Amino acid sequence: MSINEKRRAPVGVFDSGVGGLTVAREIMRQLPNENLVYFGDTARVPYGSKSKDNIIRYSRQIIHFLKTKEVKAIVIACNTASALALDVVQKEEDLPIIGVIRPGARAAVMATKNKKIGVIGTEATVQSQMYSKVMKAMEPEVTVIGKACPLFVPLVEEGFAKHHVTEEIIDFYLASMKKEEGIDTLILGCTHYPLLRSRIKEYMGEKIHLVNPAYETAMDLKALLEEMDMANDLQEKEHASYSFYVSDAADKFKQFANSILPYDIETTKQIQIEEY
Repeated sequence: MSINEKRRAPVGVFDSGVGGLTVAREIMRQLPNENLVYFGDTARVPYGSKSKDNIIRYSRQIIHFLKTKEVKAIVIACNTASALALDVVQKEEDLPIIGVIRPGARAAVMATKNKKIGVIGTEATVQSQMYSKVMKAMEPEVTVIGKACPLFVPLVEEGFAKHHVTEEIIDFYLASMKKEEGIDTLILGCTHYPLLRSRIKEYMGEKIHLVNPAYETAMDLKALLEEMDMANDLQEKEHASYSFYVSDAADKFKQFANSILPYDIETTKQIQIEEY
């Protein structure tokens, strides 16, 4: 493969479901020249309650599938897989793979004034304490308060983001963090959660800075591709191409994707991911 062919190769992005579309959306906005292949593991969502061994197995399968699409880099657009599988698959693969935790952690450390940072995410992400480990390596004096919010993912996946029940669940999970912990920065530590951002912001108040790792991850990808001299340089009148694959419920995924992405997607293909 020539250097120009490598530059034109797509970036692979994957998540347990629709949450990673928040990362894909930022890649489309910040890296408009880059071709993209997205996989959402909608048959096995959510990942947050799964074991580490299963999440590593799922991640390996998806990476093998994305490699059949000749991707030049992979973004794990899932906090749970970033926390539990990223280190493993980075050692196994020869192409660059990045996750969403380090970019989000760095942004939070830079934003906090009182060094008290909240992290909300799936049970697996919070229990891994990966955000805490990364942030304390950057700033040892930071205090990190984690809270698992397992119902947030199904709320997003089932289209309940704007339903009144969401307000009650946000209050159930975040009341103590809002009233007692004294945080000034809150990391949305699951790529589904930016789709609840306005509701969480309204609940937590203007004084709490919300960190969306999706934007930070897109900028890390941009820096990585430029450093490797792998950024795509589209010719005039050319457009980036976007392909979407899922393991279940393709029509439902497509409808959701078209509600949040800057461009409508025409087709979503369903594949048997366990064959990879």
